[in-house]
Amino acid sequence: MSQRQVLQVFELYQNARTRFVQMVAEQATRPQNIETLQNAGIMSLLRPLLLDVVPTIQQTAALALGRLANYNDDLAEAVVKGDILPQLVYSLAEQNCVYKKAAAFVLRAVGKHSPQLAQATVDCGALDSLVICLEDFDPGVKEAAAWALAYIARHNAELSQAVVDAGAVPLLVLCIQEPEIALKRIAASALGDISKHSPELAQTVVDVGAIAHLAQMILNPDEKLKHQVLSALSHIAKHSVDLAEMVVEAEIFPVVLTCLKDKDEYVKKNACTLIREIAKHTPELSQLIVNAGGVAAVIDCIESCKGNIRLPGIMMLGYVAAHSENLAMAVIISKGVPQLSACLSEEPEDHIKAAAAWALGQVGRHTPEHARAVALTNVLPVLLALYLSTESSEDLQVKSKRAIKNIIQKCTYLPALEPFLYDAPPNILKYVAGQFSKVLPHDSKARRLFVMSGGLKKIQEIKAEPGSLLQEYINNINSCYPEEIVRYYSPGYSDTLLQRVDSFQPLTN
Repeated sequence: MSQRQVLQVFELYQNARTRFVQMVAEQATRPQNIETLQNAGIMSLLRPLLLDVVPTIQQTAALALGRLANYNDDLAEAVVKGDILPQLVYSLAEQNCVYKKAAAFVLRAVGKHSPQLAQATVDCGALDSLVICLEDFDPGVKEAAAWALAYIARHNAELSQAVVDAGAVPLLVLCIQEPEIALKRIAASALGDISKHSPELAQTVVDVGAIAHLAQMILNPDEKLKHQVLSALSHIAKHSVDLAEMVVEAEIFPVVLTCLKDKDEYVKKNACTLIREIAKHTPELSQLIVNAGGVAAVIDCIESCKGNIRLPGIMMLGYVAAHSENLAMAVIISKGVPQLSACLSEEPEDHIKAAAAWALGQVGRHTPEHARAVALTNVLPVLLALYLSTESSEDLQVKSKRAIKNIIQKCTYLPALEPFLYDAPPNILKYVAGQFSKVLPHDSKARRLFVMSGGLKKIQEIKAEPGSLLQEYINNINSCYPEEIVRYYSPGYSDTLLQRVDSFQPLTN
């Protein structure tokens, strides 16, 4: 065979390898082809090509492996079992930027599926190589490495700690200061994934100055970057009062409130989540939000949204109202109760209804004035119907019952309570009767209206256990009226009168 023929054979071989990996990489983008490729043992065919002498073949083979591993955990497991990860990790430090991006993509695709697969990437030494890639000159390499680190860190505190221990956090903070928007996004996301698991991990992120840089990007015009920035700040703020105060001290108010009017619904949701995570900690932090106009802004946001986008805003109002009478009144004055009532009636999902029920209970539980403000929206019958409905989830039933109890025990607005005499089960009825027994002795007008509306008659029809709290309340209500009035409205009294008519002998001349 001549030298020319030998070169032709090698060229054919190289072309065949190139076409093979290109076709596999292309076919791996189509879900319908995945099972066929898997059954053909494609992993074992791609593995040697990662060490090919031709760089483009190496890179395309890595890309194909990443696409396959990204599809499901079985294929990701096959990458691990095929002993492919050590090869990729070794090449991360040696190859060009195109290969580094492809290799980091494979590590990310494997690590995203489960803590066990993420741990496999850690065990093969991937973290050190990925952290080195965060210092690469090429922004695409940094981005790919940050993606992989984020997917590893998001699973649990142990994996996040491993990422921290590898020295990733200071470099991720540098990445959010780079000009490339895509790199900023994933670096912010990675910082959030590290922060979310524990106060200690969040503190690690805070200690390298992340909050100030994240806060500066709240008003960045890029919507996806705002998603990640608001989410990362939420993950930091949620853990403790100290961390929440550090986020507030970065002067996010009133800047963050502009995000509640953003055209992107997920920016709105993440902004509400951030405000919620701050508000939940202390009355002082909630008061700061109220002073900045945050309660009114969140209520407007809830009105403009539907579904799960509303949820963090609903919970934020509940947290604010729970702290004190004054803060609950701020929610009432800002017209939060009608919006919460609307969510309770309009939303189809039980978990959103449950959050609205809980929030209404927090608003109404403080004083008679608070309870009246809630009762006037006619929300009590809705709560009762949700509590009694067999279609309601257990959580919705529990939160509806608790909200009814919280509101009724403070409510002295009797017209809102009277319908419960007819519809409420005994465990709710005792709270209703208790309120009537408190108000009627001191309000003559209310006593008269109670008779005229049929309330006193209904009280006599209630069958309470002798010696029960409900019976005690009924006795207290009856003691507010003359004995003959109580007897007149008691069941069977008309029959007694008719019997007296029948037995009555008129005087005759």
